[in-house]
Amino acid sequence: MDEFDGLDILVACAGGNLDRLPVEESDINGWTATLDVNLVGPDHCAKSAIPHMRQRGAGKIIIIGSGGGHRGYPGTSADACSKAGLWMLTRVLAQELSEYWVSVNELIPGPVMTERAREIYGDGGHPAFDLPGEWVKDPEDVTSLALFLATQPDVGPTAQSFSLMRRDT
Repeated sequence: MDEFDGLDILVACAGGNLDRLPVEESDINGWTATLDVNLVGPDHCAKSAIPHMRQRGAGKIIIIGSGGGHRGYPGTSADACSKAGLWMLTRVLAQELSEYWVSVNELIPGPVMTERAREIYGDGGHPAFDLPGEWVKDPEDVTSLALFLATQPDVGPTAQSFSLMRRDT
């Protein structure tokens, strides 16, 4: 805040599926931990950023969502529900902050082969990485859409979901 004289952009990017089980077998501790990382964490980030953006009179909040939050996959109920909650948080925040010229949008990168994803899944093994015809991205492939959202005018898009997924199934 001091070095850059305010806060213009928040990117809320958190992810973890700490309960990879069917609902019937799921563990409440894994469910709660997943919700804490994926939904509660970005909520706390937004709460911390909002006063600074309101004071500045504008800002951008980019919430990194998931295709799983729009469709889900077997064995990912905690992750899918928390990411669906992020999509709702995006829309509610956009409504609450529109009068302050703070836009809030969701960016769905689709499957991204990060170092962490490679550690967990190898070169596949997660449903998103196995969708026929899906584009598995490197982190750098997501940058242009994030920059697009960050550089839109204050009257630009808000309460929108932007996806780099190739498929809706």
